[in-house]
Amino acid sequence: MANKEPRRIQDLGTLKALGHPLRMQLFRALQVVGTATASQLADQVGEAVSLVSYHLRKLAAHGLIEEAEGGGDARERWWRMAVEGVTVKDRDFRDAPEGVVAHSALSRLQVRQQSEMYEDYLDSRAAWEPAWRDAAFSSEHLLSLTPEELRLLGQELDALAARWSALARAAEEAGRTEGRENVAVHLYGFPFRT
Repeated sequence: MANKEPRRIQDLGTLKALGHPLRMQLFRALQVVGTATASQLADQVGEAVSLVSYHLRKLAAHGLIEEAEGGGDARERWWRMAVEGVTVKDRDFRDAPEGVVAHSALSRLQVRQQSEMYEDYLDSRAAWEPAWRDAAFSSEHLLSLTPEELRLLGQELDALAARWSALARAAEEAGRTEGRENVAVHLYGFPFRT
């Protein structure tokens, strides 16, 4: 990957590009597999190769993914992440009505797809080994915080996830892949009133 830090999306074009359901799926799929061709990704998401190729080029045009050095067959383009991930801040879009709508749409899409991932796990939980079922977790913490405390909590959680990601990457690079599976951790922190 080109960057170590998540890319902060601050322009409406990139926000809209990532806010497409298939593009979000492809972006997430590349985060998991590292490099892939349009054909491989089309098989994974159940769409036509031509449609997947089109959407990969759109993601690349906004610098979110890039062509990777050949992974085998020179007839097909290989793709990889150009960024470690993305982050979107409300403050970058709150002053433009179209930005508010696009940011809300992207956020809702992310939550919907994350929820679908968790529901897929719940539907298939019985097929996982007991060790994985015992290790999986879901928790909710209802806290009373200031805006600054919530911001700091978010930073701590991001740093913790980044540390575990780096440990896993180092283990894989050292050849310790036995027993590893892809794991999703979704965290939200937001105010609410009762």
